[in-house]
Amino acid sequence: MAGGGSAAGKGDAPSVRIVVAGDAKTGKSSLILTAATDTYPPNVPPVLPPTRLPDDIYPDKVPVTIIDTSSSPENRGKLVEELKKADAVVLTYACDKPATLDRLSTFWLPELRRLEVRVPVVVVGCMLDKRDEQYPVSLEQVMSPIMQQFREIETCIECSAFRHIQIPEVFYYAQKAVLHPTAPLFDQEAQTLKPRCVRALKRIFILCDLDRDGALSDAELNDFQVKCFNAPLQPSEIVGVKRVVQEKLQEGVNEQGLTLTGFLFLHALFIEKGRLETTWTVLRKFGYNNEIRLSEDQLPPPIKRHPDQSVELTNDALDFLRRIFFTFDIDGDGALRSNELDDLFSTAPENPWSDAPYKDAAEKDALGGLSVDGFLSEWALMTLLDPIYSVENLIYIGYAGDPSSAIRVTRRRRLDRKKQQSDRNVYQCFVFGPKEAGKSAILNSFIGRPFPEEYQSTTGDQYAVNVVDLGGAKKSLVLREIPEDEVKKLLSSKDALADCDIAIFVHDSSHEASWKRAADLLVDVASHGEATGYEMPCLIVAAKDDLEPYLTEIQDSTRVSQDLGIEAPIPISTKLGDFSNLFRRIVNAAEHPHLSIPETEAGRSRKQYHRLVNRSLMFVSVGAAVAVVGLAAYRVYAARKNASS
Repeated sequence: MAGGGSAAGKGDAPSVRIVVAGDAKTGKSSLILTAATDTYPPNVPPVLPPTRLPDDIYPDKVPVTIIDTSSSPENRGKLVEELKKADAVVLTYACDKPATLDRLSTFWLPELRRLEVRVPVVVVGCMLDKRDEQYPVSLEQVMSPIMQQFREIETCIECSAFRHIQIPEVFYYAQKAVLHPTAPLFDQEAQTLKPRCVRALKRIFILCDLDRDGALSDAELNDFQVKCFNAPLQPSEIVGVKRVVQEKLQEGVNEQGLTLTGFLFLHALFIEKGRLETTWTVLRKFGYNNEIRLSEDQLPPPIKRHPDQSVELTNDALDFLRRIFFTFDIDGDGALRSNELDDLFSTAPENPWSDAPYKDAAEKDALGGLSVDGFLSEWALMTLLDPIYSVENLIYIGYAGDPSSAIRVTRRRRLDRKKQQSDRNVYQCFVFGPKEAGKSAILNSFIGRPFPEEYQSTTGDQYAVNVVDLGGAKKSLVLREIPEDEVKKLLSSKDALADCDIAIFVHDSSHEASWKRAADLLVDVASHGEATGYEMPCLIVAAKDDLEPYLTEIQDSTRVSQDLGIEAPIPISTKLGDFSNLFRRIVNAAEHPHLSIPETEAGRSRKQYHRLVNRSLMFVSVGAAVAVVGLAAYRVYAARKNASS
């Protein structure tokens, strides 16, 4: 929800900020003062200060602050500022001035869209007492076309501050639109629950269906009622609820009780009858916010870590995911097809892997199914890139443990280098190289995609993740392709290489220019690592080994690798499927992070300088120690001489 973030479901202390806007002389200030004091004001100032309504004026007992605004050009900046902080907007027109009603659709509502103020709008006709009784107007008839055009309008109401007609209702509807908004729950045009609402209610149904028989028994319905509304249902009420459902929807009730279909039907019925607070109470009891996502207090706190620490799933979370995989592998073929995966994520707001960077990042079989390794690889990638989002989705699909128990923060990479080993289970490899070197082909091959016959330039980072078997021990490897054009931008950040366990530098071994560019990139990246303290192992990959190499490619690349102190280049051919154990070698190098770290000329000079400085400091400290010892000896000698004399 846009605005100040004060509304319920977004902050720790819920409150509602309502901004009243509209043409001059449409009754804004009189409306606010009458609502606050229950008295019609004879004299009204041009613009009121922020006005707080009593906390107990409405059933939700949520504080409401009303902001008055001026529509004059000189106050334009203040008006825009207030609108952008609003939780809801009340737009006023004067019932006796049709031109002010026209201005809603010609100026005010388009202006809110232009300013990207995406909050509920309540349209209020003020000064109802001044309308000419000889020309009665139906509010529904007047507002229906406008509401069709501007779906952000939550409701319309007419009032009179002078005669105290429907004044409290104006701000009740505005508050209700914030606390219990229609838009996230219900599609007004289709007259159906929105998909995200259905998914949340399905998860709640499953959580309440304790015996897992696909229906809420009378006892389970009663427990649900007590949890959400702090009051039990009488047996006659339970019978009545089920009768209402069964009359309208035969499959809504079966011998075991209220089915998921019936549960969803009931909520649609509540919403259609304007009882949105019922569904919102249920959602909030189960930890959902106004976006129908789990609120922050349901998730682990922000993770404190250094830039060179990453986050992985714990064994508890991995064991849970393996169980979930086989639960949803309905046909038992060892792979999750798209329909099975959709079913698995049907209690999450959406399938988290339907978009980049997760879409198609893991290996799939010929029918598009994810193996258990592919499934766990997607989770490894999501946890590496966005650990809190990963935990959030674990909870959606049924992880019942402490959310913090699902993830662990790894040891710092600089400590791994000192200890000369790494205990990570997930390694991230940055893939550098010039255009057309074969970077994408390596990523594609890693996850079993066929070799592409035509070259396609990569725009933006691409990821590929898979499990690498090191003779019994399985590690997840994430390959992140860095387009050549993005390298300069990447290295502009000090921490650019902090989350990189190993880098490979790919070149087309049949083109000299490709090798020279790859060598330049290697030096640039290695220099950045040396300067920032984020050194990492590096490997050179001579791709397209099936083509004729240029004359001095092997000597040049071997000489450079020797000069930098890293392994000789690894020849591969993705076209022929010859990888020289590349992926195992990447993981092996990442597991021993003190080896294969390139040392540039600048890095060597820096090390020599530090050695000289340290040696000088050592000489000074030794000299000082000798002087101290000499002074002490002299004092002993002097003391003895004084004693003998």
